[in-house]
Amino acid sequence: MKLKQHHILPGFGLTLGFTLLFIGLMILIPISLVFLKTSTMGWNDFLQTVTNPRVVASYKLSFGTAAAAAVMNAIFGLLIAWVLVRYQFPGKRLVDALVDLPFALPTAVAGISLTALYSSNGWIGQLLEPLGIKVAYTPLGIIIALTFIGLPFVVRMVQPVLQSLDKEYEEAATSLGANRLQIFCKVIMPEVIPALLTGFSLAFARALGEYGSVVFISGNMPLRTEIAPLLIFTKLEQYDYAGATAIAAVMLSISFVILLCINLLQWWSRHRYDHR
Repeated sequence: MKLKQHHILPGFGLTLGFTLLFIGLMILIPISLVFLKTSTMGWNDFLQTVTNPRVVASYKLSFGTAAAAAVMNAIFGLLIAWVLVRYQFPGKRLVDALVDLPFALPTAVAGISLTALYSSNGWIGQLLEPLGIKVAYTPLGIIIALTFIGLPFVVRMVQPVLQSLDKEYEEAATSLGANRLQIFCKVIMPEVIPALLTGFSLAFARALGEYGSVVFISGNMPLRTEIAPLLIFTKLEQYDYAGATAIAAVMLSISFVILLCINLLQWWSRHRYDHR
């Protein structure tokens, strides 16, 4: 006689059903409607819309600046998490709290603040202007805005991993003759890489869909500083719903492939280091 399998979570079937229903209503149905609306267009109209030079330029700008900002966040987010975990200094709690500020700050406020700061007459912009570095209304300004809103994702993903690392492993490596660089690369990084990749993917995804903070600092110049989300919004204002969903469908498809590759890389890194 086969015994009934018991689950830790009571009412597993019911909770699984609610989970699938919620995911379907909140994620799958809205995404599927984007593709359904796009399918009302003819193939020629679809290609003409998504291959328009203005649209292609917005794709390149959105994905390029999102990737650059995610890389910046991965580097400096790891550094900030390391400092917050490994060192004690006055004002540490304040710095730790400031990391979460981009989560609470409205993106429009962030965009206005960054634009005022980096414009030609801003506090930082007026110092960079004589050096020939222009930030506001350039792709560089977009990268700075996206770095600002994505930094907490990396810090908060890496910080718990660093806190859970047992220092005995580092001491053992030191006793075996390993130097600081070898300990960091061979002992610490294998544990941090999966969390770092997760933070990178979250920061990238967040930056790709960012709108509020970017429209102020970018200047929204077609073929130069116009991001894809702004172009989608412009299409909606013109009541071109099919054109807007066509651009969104391409962004969704490319984003899905990129995030799938990142997740596969994350799985590979975990599988590799877990079997060492």
